[in-house]
Amino acid sequence: MNENEAREEICRVGRSLFERGYVHATAGNISVRLDDGFLITPTDACLGFLDPARLAKLDAQGTQTSGDRASKTIALHTRIYTAARKFDPGTACVIHTHSTHCVALTLNAPGAELLPALTPYFVMKVGHVPVIPYHRPGAPEAAEQVAQAIERLGAAGTPIRAVMLTRLGPNVWHDTPAAAMSVLEELEETARLQLLTAASQPEPLDAAQIDELRRTFGARW
Repeated sequence: MNENEAREEICRVGRSLFERGYVHATAGNISVRLDDGFLITPTDACLGFLDPARLAKLDAQGTQTSGDRASKTIALHTRIYTAARKFDPGTACVIHTHSTHCVALTLNAPGAELLPALTPYFVMKVGHVPVIPYHRPGAPEAAEQVAQAIERLGAAGTPIRAVMLTRLGPNVWHDTPAAAMSVLEELEETARLQLLTAASQPEPLDAAQIDELRRTFGARW
């Protein structure tokens, strides 16, 4: 994907997420890693009304070279790229949203992981989602803890594609904006299922069922 294609795809994905309620107002951001740096949505931009020409471009060292002022989360995104590419070298897009059901799960004493293995597609398409304790938006401590979680789980043989920032929202990543959006969709839908069935507390998939998903589909759980 060249830079012009990446600009168009960021805007397409942003508009899709906004129109379907995955983001609201000026919450959320999208970045793409290029051969010579990064593109990221501007600070306080609405993802539903992005202009490809006004996306922020930064060089490989993170210095902005063009576009509107970059989102403050670029520091977190660059840490994610560095950590995740050790296990998934093609990682080239990070999406952050304030998705309602994911955030709701962190408002009452969240555990170390956001969700159990509720569905096979959550296990296959998302995997483990570690919960990062609350820090203010843009805090460097959060970026450090995210990088540590990616490296810890990757080294254990279960590379991840998402983390959850308490009270803020998920960060997901993949090889393309479309693929990263699919991870986000599956994550938010599973969070919704968890909230809808909270009273009955459904059992997660058991060890044998998860092992079958590993053997059949290469699930990383």
